[in-house]
Amino acid sequence: LLSKETHTRKNITMIHQLSRELIRRGSSSARTSATVSFRPAAAAAGRCFSSGGSIHWSEIPMGPPDAIIGLTEAYKEDMFEHKVNVGVGAYRSDEGAPYVLPCVREAESILMGQNLEHEYSGIAGDPDFVKLSLEFVYGTDSKPLIEKRVAAVQTLSGTGGLRVFGEFLARHGHKHIYLPNPTWGNHIPIFQNAGLEVRKYRYYDTENSDLDYDNMISDIKDVPEGSCVLFHACAHNPTGMDPTMEQWAELSQITKDRKIMVFFDCAYQGFASGNAPQDAGAIRMFIEEGHNLALVQSFSKNFGLYGQRVGALSVVTANDAEKAAVESQLKITIRPMYSNPPRHGARIVKTVLSDPRLTNDFIDQCKGMADRINDMRIKLRGTLEEVGSTHSWEHITKQIGMFAYSGLQKDQVLALRDNHHIYCTLDGRISMAGGTSKKIEDMAKAI
Repeated sequence: LLSKETHTRKNITMIHQLSRELIRRGSSSARTSATVSFRPAAAAAGRCFSSGGSIHWSEIPMGPPDAIIGLTEAYKEDMFEHKVNVGVGAYRSDEGAPYVLPCVREAESILMGQNLEHEYSGIAGDPDFVKLSLEFVYGTDSKPLIEKRVAAVQTLSGTGGLRVFGEFLARHGHKHIYLPNPTWGNHIPIFQNAGLEVRKYRYYDTENSDLDYDNMISDIKDVPEGSCVLFHACAHNPTGMDPTMEQWAELSQITKDRKIMVFFDCAYQGFASGNAPQDAGAIRMFIEEGHNLALVQSFSKNFGLYGQRVGALSVVTANDAEKAAVESQLKITIRPMYSNPPRHGARIVKTVLSDPRLTNDFIDQCKGMADRINDMRIKLRGTLEEVGSTHSWEHITKQIGMFAYSGLQKDQVLALRDNHHIYCTLDGRISMAGGTSKKIEDMAKAI
């Protein structure tokens, strides 16, 4: 190629320049293109340099913005002084500021004094954290825990646990999963990307702003035997409307009779009612009635550890052999996905839940957050009625947890945003944790 008879010195210099540039740009084929034939290299370089686009990435379409992240960005760009963001699922103080639990601050101080290393955790995470997480949700007197037949791993908060379990199901014979309609928006792409068909069961009566229990029961009775059905353990997102314990008992019997695999998503334990055992009531009932269920936990909301990605995934099995097999497959799923989970957030939760005094502090502080949210519900409903709304707002105080499913339609939500600088999601979900005493009246008047 580089013989004097074939190429001038100028051509040789150009070939070397093109070769170096293509290799610098990271193309694995650049070495071949530049050294085997001048013309392919030159053509590739022409496409790279003259069009202003990359030969590799120019055809990639722009994806739609995430609904929640896009909402936050729009809020930040709004220069109105009294704007309100009640769209994001994160707790705020009554001054509208991010809130760090004092027990979390104390746990961080304790950890700082221990001069801890930053080695990798195992694939399954911190075993002490996992143990305390299971006791927190199942109870220390839980029969499956005592019998040591619960397979469990630390996960990247609830989202990571959902994805791991979705892929676990897809790897082991499941083709679909049933979700409530409506459900948390991220549930659907998580399970679709894990390779499962998403099917839905009716859950909410929008006309009456209430749980659509009769249709829910009817749909679950039609679920094929052996299917996986996801339930929100408490504080259903986005509706805030949960079954009663009597209704949970009926659901337990129906799913047991139909050999349904029950999968609980528990994102708000202690944060919903202010009482952690109460918020885990449905889970513990299903366990007592013999379900070998699966469960994902998140510590983002109740501990305020949004950015630490702390969670756990557990599967109740029948015996030691099943536990070992399930745990091994969960690790096989995790290893190529993210290898192992982060350590700092898990250490914070472990420090709090392993210390009786800090645990009591956490219970009090978590209840304080739940009480403020419930207070915002009462104030919003009362103010709406005071300012003259003739619509019934009873559902706001019947619902529980972080969100109020207002019943506002998309055009009304956009009018709130455009005309009153109040930001909530397009389905009318309002984060009561984002409301403040000073802004409730403005919100009510705008609505």
